[in-house]
Parts: sequence; structure tokens; C-alpha cells
Amino acid sequence: MRHLLTGLITAAALTGAAFAQDTPAPDDAELYFIGLEDGAEVTAPVTVQFGLRGMGVAPAGVEQEMTGHHHIFINRPPLGEGEFGAEEFELGIPSDENHIHFGGGQTETTLDLPPGEHTLQLVLGDHGHVPHNPPVTSDVITITVSE
Repeated sequence: MRHLLTGLITAAALTGAAFAQDTPAPDDAELYFIGLEDGAEVTAPVTVQFGLRGMGVAPAGVEQEMTGHHHIFINRPPLGEGEFGAEEFELGIPSDENHIHFGGGQTETTLDLPPGEHTLQLVLGDHGHVPHNPPVTSDVITITVSE
């Protein structure tokens, strides 16, 4: 019985509780791109607007229930499918050319992407840049920037 209980606890830790801070999000929260569709052909610079339903936006560092701030993943695997799977961002989303932070609570940006195909995904992070549980993400879209 003890091994069964340990196995169940381990399974729970590897599924729903994948992120260290375990900041809750409602199951019906929705994150999406406004006016930018999968397969779109665009010119640089690309204006990207963020849509969010079921939660609010608050700057990084502000710990408030049912809120978060935006991040864009550019040209990388979707959240949970990177090098370390679901645990990849348990200490926070990094800030680099593939992970753009909007810790001021911004809901729009302009990206100067080079010509070619690019993937984009929006990810909501809590006050400490950690994805919520369950993660609030957009679909991954592919856009082509023309020359």
C-alpha cells in the first residue's frame, strides 16, 4: 500500500503540479493572438496583440489571484515540449531571444523578425514568471515574414 501511495504522489507531481509555485488558473482561461492567424504572411515589423479571457493582467512582481503577465515564445517548442518537458520553467521563464517578457503588463508589442518562417506562442506567467497550473497558453502559430 505504501508503494502505491508513493506512486500516486509521484504521478501527481509529474502531471498537474508541474510548476514550482503552483499558481492556480481557471480551466477555462484562454490566451490568444488578436488579428494574427496561423499561416499569415506579414511584413516586418510585426504588431502582435495579446488576448486573454477568464483572467486579468498584472505586472510581474504583483501577486494577485487570477492574474498574470504575458510572454512570447519565438521559434522554440511549445510550453511543456522543450528540453526538460513540463518542468522546464518551474523556476521561471528565461528572458532571451526566444522568450520575450512583458512584465509591465503590456498587451501588445512590435517584433522585428527577419524574413522567413517563425513560430509564436503566448504563455501567461505569474508574478514570478512561472506558468500557471494549469498552464495558460495560446495555440502555437506559424507566420511567414516576407522580405
